Amino acid sequence: MSKPSGFKPYYFKTLTSTNDEAKHLAKKGLDKIIVVANKQTKGRGRFNREWISGLGGLYMTIALKEKSLDKARYLTLIAAVSVVKTIEKLTKLNALVKWPNDVMVNDKKICGILTEAISGKENYALVGIGLNVNQKNFNKSISNKAVSLKIITNKNYNINKIIKIIINNFNSLYKNYKSKNYKKIIGIWKNCSHTLGKMVKVKTISGVYAGEAVGVDNDCSLILKLDNGKLKKIVEGDIFIV
Repeated sequence: MSKPSGFKPYYFKTLTSTNDEAKHLAKKGLDKIIVVANKQTKGRGRFNREWISGLGGLYMTIALKEKSLDKARYLTLIAAVSVVKTIEKLTKLNALVKWPNDVMVNDKKICGILTEAISGKENYALVGIGLNVNQKNFNKSISNKAVSLKIITNKNYNINKIIKIIINNFNSLYKNYKSKNYKKIIGIWKNCSHTLGKMVKVKTISGVYAGEAVGVDNDCSLILKLDNGKLKKIVEGDIFIV
């Protein structure tokens, strides 16, 4: 794989997960690396859910050394927007971001982002990206809610090329992150949002809330306007459009 601008790639045929390997490499002090695998045997998403990771998909993790991890949630937004812009460039499809970490096409999930933090003498953010690219089908349990570029367009895609485009997009947005221009990141994300302006139900640890998704705050939390007119901040949860 040719080297994406500014990053050193590490390529593997099979890994448990690219985030696991990136964590291992980060602990060696490596910075600005990309870990890529053809498939994962224990791919995971948020809440440790299984991410089916067979051949044909794009599985990668970006590892970044950070002074502070306070704003690491912005990296999820940056990665999701980077994937959206990549899909639009390659296919002209209308891709959108479902808060907080999913990329949707035709109301089906095509990509998930998993950002993990490592705190210690040196802090690292691991940004995992799983994008459905050349899969021809999915098993019945997820076929009604998952989709791939291949399924939609009936074309095969060069995964290495897609990685380079994603990284170029990520680099462009990451400059705003490093300069603490978080407002611009939020603005760009809003333009790609699948969630804002819709009536949603959110399942959280503390309960289930319903209302209109009206914004995202400076902590990247979702703001709901409840039926009683009050605003509710959602830090973590599963979103369902109603």
